[in-house]
Order: sequence, then structure tokens, then C-alpha cells
Amino acid sequence: MIGLSHYLVLSAILFSLAVAGFFLNRKNVIILLMCIELMLLAVNFNFVAFSRYLNNIDGQVFVFFILTVAAAEAAIGLAILVVLFRNRRSIDVDDLDLMKG
Repeated sequence: MIGLSHYLVLSAILFSLAVAGFFLNRKNVIILLMCIELMLLAVNFNFVAFSRYLNNIDGQVFVFFILTVAAAEAAIGLAILVVLFRNRRSIDVDDLDLMKG
């Protein structure tokens, strides 16, 4: 039987991969957005695991709110990425400091 510790270990692995990807790759904006989404996924995984373990639905309700925030973050992040690419012809993070207004 799969217990709570298995879910927590999997969530910790996902979160660690996201943090490592965030700090190892500082150049590509798309990969940074994907790492943030993976962090949110790991947190959601914890909420669902604890909600199931404690027989309480509150964790699953929080997951819906986090998914809403993640979808808005992805939409806004991709919109900023499109504007950055149109202006600079690059998605390099170092080009973001050149956009002073």
C-alpha cells in the first residue's frame, strides 16, 4: 500500500528538481516559467496527499485556487514573453534589464 510518506517523497523530488532547474538555468524565460509551474504542482501534490490522509476536503479546495493562480501566472508570463520577443528578438533573461521605461 502506498502511504503518505511516498507522496511526500515524490513531492519533495518534484520541488527539488524545480528549484535546481530554476537556479541552474538563468537564461531561458520559458524554462523558468516551467520550473515555477513544477513547484506549484509539487505543492498541490502535498495538499492532495494530506487532504486524503486526513479525510478532509480543504486541501483539495486549496488546489483549485492554486491552479487558478498558476493558470493566470502562465498566461501573464507568456504574454510578457511575447512582448519581450517582439521588442528584443530574444527570450534571454539578461535582456529584461534593457527594457527600462
